[in-house]
Amino acid sequence: MHKQGLGETSEFCTYHPLVNTTYYIMVIGITMFSMSPYFVAVTLIGAWAYSIMLKGKSAVKFNLFMSVPMVLVMMVVNTFFNNNGETVLFYFNTSRVTLEALAFGFVGGLVLVAVVVWFSSFNVVMTADKVIYLFGKVAPVLGLTLSMIFRFIPLLKSRFAEISLGQKCMGRGHDQGSFIKRARQVVKEISILIAWSLEASIESADSMEARGYGLKGRTSFHLFKLTYRDYIALAAMAVTGIPVIIGCVLDLTNMYFFPKLVIQPLELHTAILLVCYCLLTAVPIIIDIAGELKWKQLDLEM
Repeated sequence: MHKQGLGETSEFCTYHPLVNTTYYIMVIGITMFSMSPYFVAVTLIGAWAYSIMLKGKSAVKFNLFMSVPMVLVMMVVNTFFNNNGETVLFYFNTSRVTLEALAFGFVGGLVLVAVVVWFSSFNVVMTADKVIYLFGKVAPVLGLTLSMIFRFIPLLKSRFAEISLGQKCMGRGHDQGSFIKRARQVVKEISILIAWSLEASIESADSMEARGYGLKGRTSFHLFKLTYRDYIALAAMAVTGIPVIIGCVLDLTNMYFFPKLVIQPLELHTAILLVCYCLLTAVPIIIDIAGELKWKQLDLEM
């Protein structure tokens, strides 16, 4: 189980959707407005650790293959299109390449990577029924759209694998024959996938409309109820997250890149904010570890 990750069996996934949503809004929001190397390092470690806990070895491969190109692209684009900064490294034709622009692109790339990794674990925790529960009454169309978006990529992957297996069983796999034959087969399988997905989307829309989705007064069945543990988790997130949010508003989680690199010193108030953010990013990890220990204890008692 641990090699494949906890997935939807994690303890944090069993918490109320409001708890899950509040957590990700806080960590992703703080990540987007924190450019200090201290906070970037914490959010990267927290995002990677939890994605690996949920998805296992596949998360490592995805994170690496996504992170390195993203950071390199951000560095190159920002370095050659942003000429601000006073520390000139060299000239490319008539454009200045500065240390400040290079550092800004590197840190910006790390922040973008952290946001993407947080969203990768968000897709596991926030299932379609949770999204519909949260937005079904307030914004039914938005809730349905978000739930379809979150399951879109995994659904396409599973459908494409099913199509490929069916074609292979008929002796028409895309790994057989010449290059041209394989290319034509891939195009054919993609065409089947698109037709299948469009047809399924129409069926889903018709089905939801027939069931009265979005109509005034319509209710839906759910098993979500705020419990004592949910209130404790919300309180823990409030205690650890609100000080960091205030720090973001006061610009205490940032650093200055232009015209010269200036990293804010790690003073007492910054260190307190950093500790709070460490605890905030560790909330689901602690919950899942406690859940695993509880189940192991029950297994031993049985």
